[in-house]
Amino acid sequence: MEDLNSSARMHKVTMTNRRSCIIGGVNDVLSFDIHEILLETEQGMLMIKGDDLHVSRLTLEKGEVDIDGRIDSFTYSDAAGAGHKGESLLAKLFR
Repeated sequence: MEDLNSSARMHKVTMTNRRSCIIGGVNDVLSFDIHEILLETEQGMLMIKGDDLHVSRLTLEKGEVDIDGRIDSFTYSDAAGAGHKGESLLAKLFR
């Protein structure tokens, strides 16, 4: 059973034609609008930029998110190493 839990949280990104993507290993969706989606993943913070972005499916129990729209960029940042202890994740990300 332990192996199933660890593999369920493995971070994985599958994108098709820059129009849709399936992301695994997501811990939380911090913010989203039609131009930007900010996710907390197993591999750090992930910012997705584009146009007409929509979160079409969100299953935090499984750590999965489906996104549709025109995807322009993926940007990772390691929030664990930034900022000072006690700061919020957003404060660490935008520092």
